[in-house]
Amino acid sequence: MMNHEQNTYESVLRKTFSLEKFRHGQKEIISAILARKDVLAVLPTGGGKSLCYQLPAVIENKLVVVISPLISLMKDQVNSLQRNGIPSGCLYAKQSDEEKRKIFSDLNLGGTYILYLSPERVQKDGFQKWIQTQNIALFAVDEAHCVSQWGHDFREEYAQLKILKTLRPEIPVLALTASATPTVLNDIAKNLQLQKPERMVYGFYRPNLYYQVEACATESDKLALIYSAIQKTPEGRILIYCGTRKNTESLCLELQKRFTQVAYYHAGLSMQAREQTQQDYIHKKLRILVATNAFGMGVDQSDVRLVLHYQMPANIDSLYQEMGRAGRDGQDSTCLMLYSQKDKGLQSFFLQSSSAPAEIKKLRWRNLDALVNYSEGGECRHAEILVYYKDSQRITRCGHCDTCDPTSTRKIVRTGIVAGLVNLVKSHKKKISKSFIDELDPTQEYRFQNLRSWRKKKSAELDVPAFVIFSDRSLKDMAVKNPSSLEELKNVYGVGDSKLEKFGWDVLAELSQ
Repeated sequence: MMNHEQNTYESVLRKTFSLEKFRHGQKEIISAILARKDVLAVLPTGGGKSLCYQLPAVIENKLVVVISPLISLMKDQVNSLQRNGIPSGCLYAKQSDEEKRKIFSDLNLGGTYILYLSPERVQKDGFQKWIQTQNIALFAVDEAHCVSQWGHDFREEYAQLKILKTLRPEIPVLALTASATPTVLNDIAKNLQLQKPERMVYGFYRPNLYYQVEACATESDKLALIYSAIQKTPEGRILIYCGTRKNTESLCLELQKRFTQVAYYHAGLSMQAREQTQQDYIHKKLRILVATNAFGMGVDQSDVRLVLHYQMPANIDSLYQEMGRAGRDGQDSTCLMLYSQKDKGLQSFFLQSSSAPAEIKKLRWRNLDALVNYSEGGECRHAEILVYYKDSQRITRCGHCDTCDPTSTRKIVRTGIVAGLVNLVKSHKKKISKSFIDELDPTQEYRFQNLRSWRKKKSAELDVPAFVIFSDRSLKDMAVKNPSSLEELKNVYGVGDSKLEKFGWDVLAELSQ
């Protein structure tokens, strides 16, 4: 990048957006866009995605068209831009004719303008004819993972956005998402018909967040941890995610017995009730919000100090995106997931009930298994996330997760965990390895550490997270059972046909030492 270009970027950043410096990856993404390249950009929640299309509109003094799925997000962005003196507007259903006329009047003046649209509006014939006549710098597709059926939030209306490249093939497209695996990125590029897109994955390392997963045998174990977590978080706001509407409501009622400013949010509520709850949350009339995954997209509150998953979500993408709502102001915050076998059963039920094609369901099963393995332990949790998303930055040890620093003062603790896990073994019908609970003897511990060392080397060799190979729970079961054949290895927790074929002989070789 030439120095004069850098100076232009920096001066626009300061004068127009009142920002002192770019966040990690923003300048690189903007440079690629201004070089007229298609770009696949992955910046985590709170990573500053919107600047990547807003600044090029100002520099090029042209129209930028942004596709966004949420009206509330569009309105928030437009209000923020107008406060900075940047011409902008959004078109959506139930908008008055006067508002629409004002937007098109401003657009006719030419120059910088940022226009937000729903994906459905792009499909309208009249709008497609209008797009072909405009002086456009960029098409930006926000929440681009919605394009991909492999993603965690596929939307049919997004699948039609390839029309942008058909209408104006010369205009660069910026596809933005907060979380997407390489498989999903491939699908986004294909479905949007991007031309040799630059892949830019940045910012998944959040040094202010403490990651923690706790195995819970019973609902009372979960409640004990929730109470501890809330009491340990006296300042800022708290988000608690549940897997079902029923659990959202029942947990909210339970918490209201002990705490004030508690409410719940899910898609089963009326539009009016949802909007009121969201406004109460934004304006700090609520401190604790219990919600399904229907809440969160487009909500940017800086002082969320605790994101707690009462139940395990469907995949790591969902988990990471929801955890990413914590600590956006850079202050220390905690992300705690409560994990139980029952939660895996709930997600399995959702998958079995899905009408998705067999190929997609198969991938979703793999994604669920990956999250289970992540929950059951591995290497540094932050390091694993960076490898999972193929971030440009890598670390080996963060020092602020329950794997790296299990005795941290930031860790949420409660008593009775061992007793609770023993009860789980007694009451659960499925066989659970005693290594999940008991201390390993010296010989077993030696085997376990040897297997962990092998797993770390193998994960580096394959450039995949350690939990994709085997979880700690699986390695401990191997250390206890000490299989000497592939047939015996089949009886180890978490070893299916695929992993037996990929890693079976390696594991046996390590154990033979």
